[in-house]
Amino acid sequence: MSGETDCWAAVVLAGGSAVRLDGADKASLEHDGRSLLEHALTAVAGAEEVVVVGDLVPTSRPVTFTRESPAGGGPLSALCAGVAALARRPELVVVLAVDMPHVTAATVDRLLVAARGADGAWLVDAAGRRQLAGAVPLARVLELPEPHGRPMRTLSASGAAVDVPATGDEAADVDTWTDVARLRGDGGLSGEGA
Repeated sequence: MSGETDCWAAVVLAGGSAVRLDGADKASLEHDGRSLLEHALTAVAGAEEVVVVGDLVPTSRPVTFTRESPAGGGPLSALCAGVAALARRPELVVVLAVDMPHVTAATVDRLLVAARGADGAWLVDAAGRRQLAGAVPLARVLELPEPHGRPMRTLSASGAAVDVPATGDEAADVDTWTDVARLRGDGGLSGEGA
């Protein structure tokens, strides 16, 4: 990051149930020879601290692992669990779903710049839908009511958040086996159930 935001942390959401993928572990699926988790960690490489909300696995960089409690509370609950596990209190928190392998460090930089002075910034697809890739002030997360079972839009649609249009395939995620097949045609995807 080029100095616009000096202190930021990242929370990678890697613990979903992947119902439409028959329960496959999304984080361990591979794309271009690396797991989706490693793609996410590369995207947030500039973070002062990274928390992964999901199962403990070996990673290429030091991260903290945690889980939301009770389990199954959804992405907002997972984000709050990740924030609670941070050792420091950064100005901004980047939240990134593990199943978005085309989000890069440049994507994260755009989100961080857009979030300055706003209530957050969210990557939006071509249809204008906000994705699980955003940068939000820590204070906005800490003021949330009980997050269990609440949708992420409780956070993303509140206040004066900014939309950051996706370029290329940045907004593409892996929710279904059709998505897996699409990624296989884009450099290869393998892993559990694939």
